[in-house]
Amino acid sequence: KKVTFGQVALTAYVPHNYPLDKLEPGLNETAFYDPTNFTFPAGTHICEVEVDPNTGVVRIDRFTAVDDFGTIINPMIVEGQVHGGLVQGIGQALLEHCVYDRETGQLVTGSFMDYAMPRADDVPDFKLGHVVTPCTTNPLGTKGCGEAGAIGSPPAVINAVLDALAPLGVKDLDMPASPNRVWQAIQAAK
Repeated sequence: KKVTFGQVALTAYVPHNYPLDKLEPGLNETAFYDPTNFTFPAGTHICEVEVDPNTGVVRIDRFTAVDDFGTIINPMIVEGQVHGGLVQGIGQALLEHCVYDRETGQLVTGSFMDYAMPRADDVPDFKLGHVVTPCTTNPLGTKGCGEAGAIGSPPAVINAVLDALAPLGVKDLDMPASPNRVWQAIQAAK
């Protein structure tokens, strides 16, 4: 009436008294989970920046992200995912830019000497918050969290930069909002 999993595994792979004429040794299991619908995490990201109009340098003063990931199983992992995504998105918004040679198509920003990635001094301490609305389409009530920081932070940063530059007449700015691009936009708006 009762057998441990270890005994089942041993019997399946070391077949004493095993019906080899009817079954092959070993264990196999296949399962496929097909949810009735997708999960839909949501959130709000707010960024506050200061822009030096003389140099075009953008400094992030504060960044707040409030997300709804449904039921959170491991808060520490979720916080790490959000932090990493925020830094990735901030890098995309302010620093990271692939540049190719127009004549040869050769990537000229192929090393970290030429391609700027965010460092610790490029980001502020993040203020994170969570709202929990359990997902109704899976048994755990969870929603995705891995891309939230990287999706919400670029528009939050660029909108903050554009808000700061609006009094100077800047209406549009492509990513990355590097100091040179910001300075050029300010000069063009004069």
